[in-house]
Amino acid sequence: MALKVRRVITGHKADGKATVLIDEIATNVRDTRPGASAAVIWTSQGFPIDNDGSDDANAGAKGTYIDNGVVFRVISFAPGVTPRNHRTDSTDFAVVISGEIDMPIDDEVVTLRAGDVLVQRGTIHNWVNNGTVPCVIAFTLVSAKSVTAGGKVLQAQG
Repeated sequence: MALKVRRVITGHKADGKATVLIDEIATNVRDTRPGASAAVIWTSQGFPIDNDGSDDANAGAKGTYIDNGVVFRVISFAPGVTPRNHRTDSTDFAVVISGEIDMPIDDEVVTLRAGDVLVQRGTIHNWVNNGTVPCVIAFTLVSAKSVTAGGKVLQAQG
């Protein structure tokens, strides 16, 4: 099943009235590893975020996170998705849209189901779909400092 995500982006007309600037099926869906496909919906860089203008701030966005920025992406994890342990220098807010998925972290595994929300705070993790249907998750990844624990810096990896 190919990931199809409609993205609707609002903005303002010259007279200050709200308008829809973009209404499309995301065209930047790409395979991130066997069994996983993702679409970056929107990105921004710098804080506070600048909502002026009408440019598509998503043009060319591909990465998981942006230094000093925000990435909003939707990912579909197929049953049997290839595992990939990783950590990002970000705080990630996730909402499971459909399906279910296991998230192994070091010595624990948590199962997330449709409607569950997650705040991932720079922890090493993986996504394992042991089910029979794809799991679709929306993520907002906000740039963060590298985690320090036990007196050492835990670098982004994977």
